[in-house]
Amino acid sequence: MAFEWSEFRRGVIDILPVVTAAVPIGLLFGTLAAAKGIAPTEAVLMSASVFAGAAQFVAVDLWTNPAPVLLLTLTVFIVNIRHVLMGVSFARHMGRFPPAVRPLAMFFLVDENWAFAERRALAGPLPPAYWWGMGIAMWIQWVFGTALGAFLGRSLGNPAAFGFDFAFTATFICILVGFCRTWRTGAVLAASGSAAALAKLTVPGAWYIAIGGLAGVAVAYLLAGEAGAREAEAES
Repeated sequence: MAFEWSEFRRGVIDILPVVTAAVPIGLLFGTLAAAKGIAPTEAVLMSASVFAGAAQFVAVDLWTNPAPVLLLTLTVFIVNIRHVLMGVSFARHMGRFPPAVRPLAMFFLVDENWAFAERRALAGPLPPAYWWGMGIAMWIQWVFGTALGAFLGRSLGNPAAFGFDFAFTATFICILVGFCRTWRTGAVLAASGSAAALAKLTVPGAWYIAIGGLAGVAVAYLLAGEAGAREAEAES
C-alpha cells in the first residue's frame, strides 16, 4: 500500500495549532531542567526518548543529585497510567497499521494526538499516514522547544509568567468539546473531570489522573449497558 502523503499533510495541518501552543511548554521544560542542573543534552535526550510532557515535568520537579530513582519511577508510572486506557482505545483504530510498526506508533501516543485520532476515526478507518503526520510534528516541536529552553536557560525568562503553561490545557478543552455530540459523551467527560478535580483536592500525588480516567470509563460502561438493555427490550 502506497504511503498517503495527503493524509500525512492533513495530520500535520490538523495538529499545527497544538504544535504552536506546545512550543512555550517545551521552552518551559527546558528552562526548568537547566535550573535543576540537568545538562542541555540530557534534557534533549529525555524529550526525544520519553516524549511525555507531564511525566517529564514531574520528574524534573522531583530531581535531586543523586536522583531518587524509585520515587521517580513510581510517580511517573502513576502520571502515565492513563496511557493504558488511551492505548486500549487507540488500538481499535490500528487495523491499517502494519504489525511491525505498531509499537513505534504507540510511542507517539500523547494526549493531543490520541484526541485528534479519535476524532478522525469518527469519519472512517484511521489512515496510518495521518497518525505519522501528527506524531512526527509533535515530536519535533517538543524536542526543539526543549533544546531551545535548555541551551538558553534562564535568559528566556519563565514562559508560565505569560500564561503559556495554560496553552495545552486550553487546546485540549477545545478538542474535548468537539467530542460532545451526544449527552452520553458529555456525561462521561463531566464524570471524568469532576472525579479528577475532586481527587486533586483530596488525594496526595498524581492519582487524580488515574481516578479521573477510571471514573470516565465506569460511566461509559454503565451508559453503554443501559443503552444495550433498552435496545434488547425494544427488539423483544
